[in-house]
Amino acid sequence: MTETVLPPNEAHRELVRALEELHRAAGSPGMRKVSTLIAEGDHPAVVSHEGVRTTLKGLTVPRWETVQSIVAVLAAACVNPPREPTAEVARFLSLWRAVREGEPGGMKTARELALSQGWGTDDGQMDAESVLAMMINPFNAIQIDPSLAVPHEPQISEDEWVQVGVRLIEEYGAELALRALLRTLKGDYLGADEGNPFGYRFPNQEAVEMHTAFRYGCDRILQRLAVEPNLLQRSVSAMHADRTMDREDRIEMLRAESDASLMREVMTATPETWHELSEDAHHQIFGYLIKSIGPVGRFGLPPDRRFRIVWRVPEPSADQVN
Repeated sequence: MTETVLPPNEAHRELVRALEELHRAAGSPGMRKVSTLIAEGDHPAVVSHEGVRTTLKGLTVPRWETVQSIVAVLAAACVNPPREPTAEVARFLSLWRAVREGEPGGMKTARELALSQGWGTDDGQMDAESVLAMMINPFNAIQIDPSLAVPHEPQISEDEWVQVGVRLIEEYGAELALRALLRTLKGDYLGADEGNPFGYRFPNQEAVEMHTAFRYGCDRILQRLAVEPNLLQRSVSAMHADRTMDREDRIEMLRAESDASLMREVMTATPETWHELSEDAHHQIFGYLIKSIGPVGRFGLPPDRRFRIVWRVPEPSADQVN
């Protein structure tokens, strides 16, 4: 399987973001250094420095062996905190599959699920497998008899639980659904490592909320940047004029503005160049455009119903846009 040039999609952007984060965590080694370390180690591919660059920049969708080799080297270079290369490679396999195979590619096969331990990733993020673990658990849909579980308030209705199960079987097959249910009923449920009662409580719910809100906010920012000229410049002015802004948040924003390289990135942001910008630039733009974002709906709702955004520059009416 050769390197492929594919049109940008969310799965590819997710893979590139994860590679960028791992590269920074490893100390941002040079492309030639990464290529040399791969050549010196026992890795499935030999990757040139140009191959490393195009992979990290998201210019191509590489072969799995290329991603595997780069991830293993970068994970081994992480010191504070250290990262286990085998675990990182397993995490990136799901991300790469989602790019190559579409949304279902991010899910384990029934056999892989049966052989694995735990659910989802180790970084506190809610992925497709974590959602499966939550939704397959009947604890979340019914008041299980007190002889089997502690009293609790169900998070979804019985009908919702059945509908999710039907869709899961249609998309991934009955074997995967039944194996997931068996694991849950045997006590291997999401949150079990934290010593929770039989049922679901994500171990780092706040981190999940923050991540989901940030991603939703960025998606909405891109929608507005595409149709509103000078929105970024107007939002910068609005942020500087906002006397209600939290003092620590203001200090952090102003400190970032002293980085000329970062600000050059920020001020050239467009929907077309967004995936080329650094994570720091994304956060700075987020701070300029969005005054606050927070949950107003229950967990599990789509982001547009889950979160409410307060913009620094209010959204125009439909007549103004047209």
